[in-house]
Formats: sequence, C-alpha cells, structure tokens
Amino acid sequence: MATPQNSTGENGFCFAQTLNFSHPSPPPGEAGRTFDAPSRREPCGTPLSNGTASSGVPSPSDSCAEPLCSTNPGEEETQFGKGIKYVSAEGEELACGWGGFTPRCLQLFNTSKGILFFLCVASFLQGMTVNGFINTVITSIERRFDLRSYQSGLIASSYDIAACICLTFVSYFGGNGHKPQWLGWGVLVMGLGSLLFALPHFTTGRYEAHSVVEVGICGGNQSLPCAQAASSLSGYRFVFMLGQFLHGMGATPLYTLGVTYLDENVKTNYSPVYIAVFYTAAILGPAAGYLVGGMFLNIYTEIGREIDITPENTLWVGAWWIGFLGAGAASLLISIPILGYPQRLPGSQRYIVMRVSEAHQLKDGSHKKASDPDFGKTVKDLPRSVLLLLKNPTFIFLCLAGATEATLIAGMSTFGPKFLESQFSLSASEAATFFGYLVVPAGGGGTFLGGFLVNKFKLRCSGIIKLCLLCTVSSLLAIFIFFIHCPNMPMAGVTQMYEGSALPGGRLNLTAACNTECDCLQETYSPVCGSDDIMYYSPCHAGCKKVSENLRNGKKVYHECTCVEKTVLPGPGDAEAGKCTSSCAKRHLLLFFMFVVILFTFLSSIPALTATLRCVSDRQRSFALGIQWIVVRTLGGIPGPIAFGSMIDKSCLLWQDQCGEQGSCYVYRNSAMSRYTLIAGLVYKVLGTTFFIVACLLYKPPPPELAPGSSDASENGNCDLQEHKPSLPAEEDI
Repeated sequence: MATPQNSTGENGFCFAQTLNFSHPSPPPGEAGRTFDAPSRREPCGTPLSNGTASSGVPSPSDSCAEPLCSTNPGEEETQFGKGIKYVSAEGEELACGWGGFTPRCLQLFNTSKGILFFLCVASFLQGMTVNGFINTVITSIERRFDLRSYQSGLIASSYDIAACICLTFVSYFGGNGHKPQWLGWGVLVMGLGSLLFALPHFTTGRYEAHSVVEVGICGGNQSLPCAQAASSLSGYRFVFMLGQFLHGMGATPLYTLGVTYLDENVKTNYSPVYIAVFYTAAILGPAAGYLVGGMFLNIYTEIGREIDITPENTLWVGAWWIGFLGAGAASLLISIPILGYPQRLPGSQRYIVMRVSEAHQLKDGSHKKASDPDFGKTVKDLPRSVLLLLKNPTFIFLCLAGATEATLIAGMSTFGPKFLESQFSLSASEAATFFGYLVVPAGGGGTFLGGFLVNKFKLRCSGIIKLCLLCTVSSLLAIFIFFIHCPNMPMAGVTQMYEGSALPGGRLNLTAACNTECDCLQETYSPVCGSDDIMYYSPCHAGCKKVSENLRNGKKVYHECTCVEKTVLPGPGDAEAGKCTSSCAKRHLLLFFMFVVILFTFLSSIPALTATLRCVSDRQRSFALGIQWIVVRTLGGIPGPIAFGSMIDKSCLLWQDQCGEQGSCYVYRNSAMSRYTLIAGLVYKVLGTTFFIVACLLYKPPPPELAPGSSDASENGNCDLQEHKPSLPAEEDI
C-alpha cells in the first residue's frame, strides 16, 4: 500500500498531500472506490505504517489545513468518509482543548508558536515574581514584619530548596508523561504561591507610621533604642517561606519539561531559537519586576490612607503586595490554555523521524537501553537512568560548566548593583536602575543571540560546545578589566582625617574638634556631601545645626556645618543629603567591559542548554535537564552569592555598629573590591573554560550509520558543525 507523500518546506510546514485510502471491504458496486481527501483546504496528516493518517486533527501549522473548529465528530466523517479518523501514531488525540471540549477557535493556537507564547508569558511571570518582586520588596517586608536579614534570606532560599527537592521527581515522571499537564499545573501552583505571599497584608492590622522629631543634626535628639521587643508579626515569615516554596515547586516543570516540549515539537535546527526566545522572556521578567515593583513601593501600603511621611523616610512601607496579587492572578489565567495542549503537537511526528541522534556513545553500549520505548516509565528504571547520565562524561562536564557560569551570574546579579554603587558613588536605587539598564540588553540580547547563532550556522553538538568555549574565553579576557577601579570619594574620618591627612593605621576616627560638642552616634549613618566635595558620616558628624529642603530636587540641605569649609568665604559651609558624585574617568571603560562580560556569559547559556539536550538520548532529555538544574543550583546558584559575598566583605572599610554588634557594610574599599571580584571571576571562568574543553574532547558522536539519511553526518569528524537534513522515510513505499 502506498503511503501519503510528504512535501515538507524549509520551515517544516506541510504544503500538499494526497491521501488515498482503499476501503478494506468495499460494498457491492463500489469496488475499487477510494476516499480522496479534498484538495480544497484539506488537512495534512503524518502517515502511519498501516496507511492511516496520523494527525488527530488538521495541523494548524500546515498551510493547506483548516483549523479544527467543531467538536461534532459527525462533520469529520461526512467530509473524509465514514470510518476514517485522524489520530497520532500512538492513538492519542492531538486536538487542543480540555477533555471533550475542543472548539474550532482553539486550534489556531495548537502550534509550536502558540505554546511558545504561553510558555514565554509563564516564564516572564516567574522571573518577574521570584527574581524581581521578591528582591525589590524584601526590605519593605523586613520593616513591616520585623524580620532580620537571615530570616529574609531563608525566605529567598526557600525557592531553590523546593526546586531541588522536586526536580528529580518532576523531570523523571513528567518527562515520560503528559508535559503540558505538568506545565499547566505547575504554573497554577506558582500562581497560588504568589497569592499566598500577599496574604499577610490582609491578615494583619493596619500599619501605623508617623514622622518623628528630626534627628541627626548637631544638638538634636540623638537617642536611639538599642533593644527592640520581638514582634509577633515575625511569625509570618513561615507564610512567606511557604509561598516561595510553592513558587519553586511550580517553576520546576517550566525550565525542564517546557524546554524539552519545545525541543520535541520543532525542527532540530529551530529548537535553539525557540528556547532562546523562551529564556529571553525569563530574563526580561526580573527587569519588569524591578521597574513595576519600584513603582508600587512609592505607594503607601495602606492604600487610601493619609500619611505624613514620604518614601524617603526610614519608616515608610510601600505597597509591596500589589505585584504578587497581579502576578498570581495572571499565572492562574495562563495555566488554563497550557493545560489544554495535547501531549504532542500535530505534525511533530515528522520531526522525530527527521531528527539525527547526537547522543554520546558509551563504550559498553548501555546508552541503547534508553531507546527502549518502555524505559523510564517506572520507578525501577530511575537508578538506571541516573547511572546512564553519570556514565556520560560530556553531560557531566556540561553540568559542571553550567554550575560555574551560574555561580558568576548569581553572584553578579546579587552584588553587581553594590559594585556600581561603591565604584561610582551612587545611591542604592540609582545603582539598581543602572545595573538593570546594563543587564537587560546584555543578558536578554546574549541569550537570544546564542540561540540564533546555533540555528544560523546549524551547529551540531561538538560545534555547539566549541561556541560555548569561545564565549567563555571571550568573557575571561574581558574580566581582566577589574584590574582597574575608581578611587573612593574622600570621607572625613573614614578614608582620611578631617583636616585631610591620612588616617593613622587605617582606623576610623569620626570625632574632631568641629563636632565634639554634638554627641554624635555612630549608629546613625546618613552620609552627606559637603560644599567642599568631602563626604561626612552624617549631618551631625559634619557639625550641621540647621536643615531645610532643596525645592529643586527635594533633597535635604544642612546649614552652618562647622566641619565643612566654604570654598569662597570663610565660615561654616553647607552639606546636601546623599553621597558626593563621582567623577571617575574610568567609568565608561568599566561599564563597557562589564557589558561584554555579561553578554558573553549569557551568550553561552542557550548553546550549553542545547548541547545538553543533544548529548543524551531523546527519552532522557527532561530527566537530564532536571539533574543538570540540581547540579547548577546546588553547586552554583545557591553558593554563588555566598562565595561572592564573603569575598566582597573582605574589602569592607566601614561596618555598621548596632549597639556594639557588627551589622552590614557601609563603605567598601574600591581597590580591594575590584581585586576580589577579579579573583572570583578568574577562578570560575578558568574552571568553566576547562570543563567545556574536557566536554568537547570526551564527546563521542554516534557513527554515521545511526543517523538516518545522513551518510556523511560525520564527514568533518567529531567536531562537525553542519547539521545534515535527512530525507523522510515516509517517501518510500512500505
């Protein structure tokens, strides 16, 4: 029996098919009659070996297909002939819908571009919530619920803890199950986590805050309470931790099953572009979270109430909860269409036929076990699946390389704003905004460009690893920019004596003859910039006696500062709240090379992910991504900020004094900060380069005969860069 002929264009779309089905037992008078699919707007199906069409519904991705729009099965029988039904090779329905409800209009979205859109929205919401809103509002939550820094750190870590616990289970069973179902329920759980995170605002009493007598100037009320009674509100940290735990559980399928679902339903050379778009949305999410979250923090948390304090006041608590309500509701809505997608998209079977295996070949041939259709469907196969991955050296070293890159990304995203704040003498909000403008084009552009390059040059597995190696070496060279630094702005009593001489032994000396009578407290750190371009620890330490407000920029201006010398006339000078502006000549050079480091670091992310998918067997892709995420989080994402933070803390010049106990760092020594950043960057970049080199050297591609239709698949040896397009076996008579 002749099977239907496939005519596949460059984009993998079916343009024309002729489907001839001979009736097995034609009634009298109709012998030899065939059922011909109408040439007008006919559906395109992928053939089966028994001659029946394999598509459950007309594929919306086919130019010759009309989307399935009716749930009435009688229409299908009328159009195509009685007894003919379009199903997939395994017999499952490929219509988009929920149960038996598969309306015609939904099938417009039953394409790879449709699922890409919904997954992009989900990853955008995840990035905006977890990496945007959480980091933005953590200070407000600490203030509102009387939390300490280590408690807020536990809240942030709950996400990674949940992800590590769930990754093995989700990637193993979800990888062999109905991926859209796992994805949809995951996004729904993530939405519930966001709503739970906002719940404490509605279950606590109103937040009361009023302006207090101005403190900080010379002669003002300098008393500050050292011991504060423990607040019962601190118990809400467990609600926040549970919300973050649900965030971690819900996001787990997104970056494992979501990636493999996209990879399975598009052509192999288009897969990196789809994955790059998906990850770019995830990177843009935190940027939106910082922007939108910052806007909400300018609104008082008790909306509609009159308040006599401003956002600059230390007692101000913004409307931190609005973003979580919006993100939670959006996540619940976006989970509904994701739950309606079929286990595989219509027409995806042709890509499985065309795919050339690039899995690493083990010497004992045990990798062939993963090709068994029944492999991985029970818990008994879990240890064997883990063993197969552990015996794959390419996979192991790609995971280690990913962990080193994740360490740098996590460390730089956490302490990048702090680096800019110290080097360029910026405020915390200015540094965060500056860093956001740096990361969005470099991170988002690098992520998309990495996937585009893999598709453009049709790189195969070893060629992809070489691209990762090139990117890592490029960022390694650019990281030497941290040899240079901007000098610290002069600060009286911290970087120099009040009269301008160097500090003896590098020790602090905040007391001078000009402020002896002020009884200034070291606990009150509120830097001001004098008219002599020297910074002072606080208005009190500058000897300032009066305060007013600059109507032009809204900043406080202090007058009659005895420690500040006027540049023109003798006598006490003035000082303005905030740090002095840095005029560092190396500023643009530092920013440019930081952009290069971030660009090439993100440029290798999608190629490295694609190489991971290519070097393992098809049935292990989801599980391999799950194991890789565990390695990346445990060795990179979680310890990364800790490693960077401990090294940066060594460059601290001025520590916070909380009633005799050491708090956070106020002022860093810029030269030491650059030096330690350089050391950390070099160590992890050298390790990443080494791991990529070893992964490329140990990679063993399959022999040419294993790649159907591509006898010259290894024409250029192990590091062949071109992906050969095999012909479809469906074009042969069976």
